[in-house]
Amino acid sequence: MRLTRTFLILLAAAGSVALLLGAFGFQVLGGLTPCKLCIWQRWPHAAAVVIAGAAIATRSAFLPWLGAIAALTSGAIGVYHTGVERAWWPGPTSCTSSAPVTGISADDLLNQIMSAEIHRCDEVIWQLMGLSMASWNAIASVVLAAIWVAAARKSHG
Repeated sequence: MRLTRTFLILLAAAGSVALLLGAFGFQVLGGLTPCKLCIWQRWPHAAAVVIAGAAIATRSAFLPWLGAIAALTSGAIGVYHTGVERAWWPGPTSCTSSAPVTGISADDLLNQIMSAEIHRCDEVIWQLMGLSMASWNAIASVVLAAIWVAAARKSHG
């Protein structure tokens, strides 16, 4: 079977849709509240789906490269999030346990705690084979980026 440009773009878009559906499934059906970095990883996949539609409709040579960038962006956020989860580097203070609590009144601290995100970015809430959802997203995103690059290299489809 010859893999056409259109087929590769649809395959990459389907991968992003599958990752988004999986994330929303874990959230809605599984009750796993996403953190800020989890949400950030979703946006590039949504963009990739839109890019796929535009790439097929316009036959633009540039858009598949943009799809690859979108997939790699989600993958990069996934790698960053994995590092935060494994304490390789600090995460955003707005969603990790490293936020400073000095120089703040007890009332202000209580208000900050009550308005804080429910799930911290440095906690792994689900894993498979020792890898968190962020890690799996990073792996899948690199695979999707490779599919986008293969589509970009096709001149006819």
